[in-house]
Amino acid sequence: MSIPNAAAKTGHLITNTQELEFHQHEVEFPSCGATLRGQLLLPKTEGRHAAIAMAPGMSGVKEGSIMKFAEFFASGGFAVLAHDNINFGSSGGEPRQEVDPILQRRGYRDAITFLTLRPSEIDGERIGIFGTSYSGGHVLEVAAHDRRVKCVVSQIPAISGFEAFRRSVRPDARASHLRTQNQDRESRFLGRNPAIVKAVSDDNGEFCAMPGKASFDYFMEQARLAPNWRNELTLRSMDLYRGIDNASFVPWISPTPLLMIIALGDEVTPPDLSLDAYGRAKEPKKLVLLSGNHFAPYSEEFAIAGNEARDWFTRHLVVGGSLALN
Repeated sequence: MSIPNAAAKTGHLITNTQELEFHQHEVEFPSCGATLRGQLLLPKTEGRHAAIAMAPGMSGVKEGSIMKFAEFFASGGFAVLAHDNINFGSSGGEPRQEVDPILQRRGYRDAITFLTLRPSEIDGERIGIFGTSYSGGHVLEVAAHDRRVKCVVSQIPAISGFEAFRRSVRPDARASHLRTQNQDRESRFLGRNPAIVKAVSDDNGEFCAMPGKASFDYFMEQARLAPNWRNELTLRSMDLYRGIDNASFVPWISPTPLLMIIALGDEVTPPDLSLDAYGRAKEPKKLVLLSGNHFAPYSEEFAIAGNEARDWFTRHLVVGGSLALN
């Protein structure tokens, strides 16, 4: 595909300024014994489209902020598949509200397969992935292992669950927290219902997955936009989170082009961990720094984050990356 009419190339800069209309379809596909459901956005233009697969963060559902990115990418000429993670939203899976990083990553791979099996609409050789927060960590692992991915954008990514636990839970409270998780393991082993914790809370003394006023305010707004969102996660979700280390995958992503968007005021996914991970990445890569907090890319800094991501996908999925600049 040639450079879009509304995509300008000046030196090493590529800017996608298209504002196309698109169709939106409800779709579903199998993954890990469950049915994942999502929205497929297809521009109202002829031909096979470059495509982007995406999923929400830790407790999110597709109707929330991630759809803002999906619609923006689709208006730039991309087919976009935004699906709910397994156990969340309109997707199937049990137990409900359990964040399992391995299953969520497999969901990304199955989403890619779903796209490749629509050859009349999708160019299977031009597929990118986008992830934000918890899923921003997933796309690092998926891009490192799945060479069908031709471009990746990782926004405010979760890097180390162990380090996040160490920083967010006071040392004098860690032993008690781990005992509670052990009790939940035993209870679930005996067939009882899983223990549930809040995703966010306005009570500083209450344990939750994402503490702090900024997290609470953001997700209360998400609850208004996305009725499928629920303020609860299984306690095991936090146990599974503690085992992830996405920085270890970053050196393997190359030669797939990597864009990382990091918020310097991020209080949920520590920016120093993301910066360290970016330092381990090989070319081609690009770093975009935002001044706001973890939720700034969805609101006051969306214009920067959205345009940088869309231009990166345009450069490497449509224009052809560095070859187009020779």
